[in-house]
Amino acid sequence: MRDAEMANDLQSDGLDLRVSLFSDLRVSKCGLDFEHQAQNEGFRFVAGVDEVGRGCLAGPVVAAACVLDPAKALPKGLNDSKKLTAKRREEIAAELKELVVGYSIARIEAEIIDEINILEATKKAMYLAIANLQPQADFLLIDALQLKQIFLPQKAIIKGDAISASIAAASILAKTYRDELMREYDHTYPQYGFSSHVGYGTKIHLDALRLFGHCPLHRKTFRGVL
Repeated sequence: MRDAEMANDLQSDGLDLRVSLFSDLRVSKCGLDFEHQAQNEGFRFVAGVDEVGRGCLAGPVVAAACVLDPAKALPKGLNDSKKLTAKRREEIAAELKELVVGYSIARIEAEIIDEINILEATKKAMYLAIANLQPQADFLLIDALQLKQIFLPQKAIIKGDAISASIAAASILAKTYRDELMREYDHTYPQYGFSSHVGYGTKIHLDALRLFGHCPLHRKTFRGVL
């Protein structure tokens, strides 16, 4: 098993842990192509990492890290969370929680997003999700971003949530967690309609902001909030 200690050894030898181990794959559907390549290189716990909520005007940015069990069948319809209905996301999330080797979810609140900016907050949420993952990942598949402060072998995949099952699983776990959180916030701040738009900048949300002003959940550095 390759673990963080081995990753640190590789770093000390001057190797770039973010150099791809993969040949150029022509992947057109969500599956385990990337995961299998990493496992063929000797990695055991390959974690998919993704976030949700970057573009919202209110609420946290949420990240999830997820290690799938290669011996178990993927949930039917597993794909980018944005391509699924809310009902199907909930169904797949429930299935994933029963069959994954491990998963972790982390969030960064609006106040911190305003302090450090949304990109850094997104990375921070990912760092926390990875750090809390059990078992510890020894290879990362990340949707679009490279996490340079984590010294683990990793591959950033553009639109990875559409072609990597692990990243898709992370996106669904993060999305369902965040949506439920925003529905809970709707009870505290019912005037904004959080249960319907979960913090995105819809007309209903923007109209509510103009009428009621912002609340503690809003990201004050985002256009349209102030």
